Formats: sequence, C-alpha cells, structure tokens
Amino acid sequence: MDTTRILDGKALAKTVQSRLRSQIEAVLPQRNRPPGLAVIRVGDDPASAVYVRNKERACERVGIASFGQHFPATATAAEISAKIQELNQDERVDGILLQLPLPAHLDAVALLLQLDPDKDADGLHPINLGRLTRGEAGLRSCTPAGVMEVLREYTIDPSGKNAVVVGRSILVGKPMALMLLEANATVTVAHSRTQNLAEVVAAADIVVAAVGRPEMITAEMVKPGAVVIDVGINRVSDGQGGYKLAGDVAFEEVSQKAAWITPVPGGIGPMTVAMLLKNTVEAYLRS
Repeated sequence: MDTTRILDGKALAKTVQSRLRSQIEAVLPQRNRPPGLAVIRVGDDPASAVYVRNKERACERVGIASFGQHFPATATAAEISAKIQELNQDERVDGILLQLPLPAHLDAVALLLQLDPDKDADGLHPINLGRLTRGEAGLRSCTPAGVMEVLREYTIDPSGKNAVVVGRSILVGKPMALMLLEANATVTVAHSRTQNLAEVVAAADIVVAAVGRPEMITAEMVKPGAVVIDVGINRVSDGQGGYKLAGDVAFEEVSQKAAWITPVPGGIGPMTVAMLLKNTVEAYLRS
C-alpha cells in the first residue's frame, strides 16, 4: 500500500533519551550521584565491542555514569562471578549488564542468575521474567520493551488484535509474547517447527519477526494493512566483498503491503539501547 509509514525507532530513541536526561537532572540535587550502569564484556567479539561502545556513548548523552569492565576471552567463571558480586554491592551501580554472547567455556545462564534482580538492566533474570509473567512491576527485557514503546508512541493499540511473534528466544520471543498478552492482544508464537508458517503470519494484525534469518518474512506472508516489527539484525553479503545489515523481513516488498513497518537499521535496535538506559534510571529512582 502506498501509504506505508515508517516506525522510526532511531528518532524515538532520541526522544526517550531526552526524557531520561530531564528525569535525572530533576532528581540529581537530592541524590548527590548520577545513575550508574556497569557493562561486563568478556572476549573480543567485534559486534559486542560495537554494542558496548554505543551503550557507553548513550550513557554519556543522558548523564548515566559508566562502570565498564572488559575481561580477556580467557577469563574464568570465578573472575566474572567475583566482579558481579562486587557490582551487586556497589551503591554507585544501579544497572548491571552481562554482554552476550560469552566465550564458549562460560555458562551465561549460571552467571546471569548471580545478578541482583533489581540491578538486572537487561531484564533477563528469571525473577524479572517471573514478574513479567505475573504482571508485576520489574525490569523488563529491553528489546521487547522497545517494541512496546514504539507501538505506544505511534498509538498502535494491540488490544483485541491478532499478534504473531515469529521466534521463541528467551531474549525476545517469549517476553515479547507476554508483553503483547499484557496489552490484551491475542498472541500466537510461531517458530521453525510451525506448520503452515505463511498462513499463521498472514492472519496477523501485528507481526513481530525475531528469528535471526535474513528476509524470511516475505510479502505473501503479510496481510494488507498489518503492522510489521522487524527485530532481526543480520549481516549479509553486499556482493562486493563487504556486508550490509538486513532484517528478518524483506523490507522492500513487505513495505508495499504493511500499514506500518520498522526499518533495519534504525528501527528496534536503537530502542533496545534506550530501554537499557530506562531500566537503569528506573532502578536508580527506586533505590
């Protein structure tokens, strides 16, 4: 359809950051310290290095103190664990993020369990996922929270709508389904074993693609007028020896049918970082 509109996550992320900056400035005189975010990075994964640098720059923009810690790829579980315990006790630190993926010899689940749930900036601790399931206040998983913020900003109400989440990861798919359910959508979670995937997706008013497969969602899978949220960020060859970023949605063709669509890059990626900062500020205001 000719009137497809872009859900601009990049612009919204700037707005969210500006709101957070104002919140921090308002309470700083009483609190005597800024909010603090500690990012633990292990090894030299190039994508992780870029993400962490972006997070640190975003912290600077809103007035959050960064307490980054970079360990070599050979770091032991005991070393990471000791740093987590230290940060749990550090009163200057409101949010802790363990940057994934970790080197193969480290157990991410075991280490995430050691985070103080009230400092779990990524919203991935089982206690925070449990709070989400129960509809209780708590720190929310950043990427799906970013999706919900986009829907709110553009006054797209999921209530009563059919929503299909393609992907069932603990990072995005499962918490996304719970958040949409909380917003009164009728939710289907589809995945690699779903039979008739195209038919399932074609019934959706809202499609959230989070499978990690480039351009898997094509135009014939999307009904006219649907809202399409692309969470995927995939590196694909640009045909000239380099690479470009592509989402899980075939943007050019799907944008001809959808009413609203997020681009990649510039859609949900910047909102994930914005929600990380929001979680940190919320933990700071509650502490």
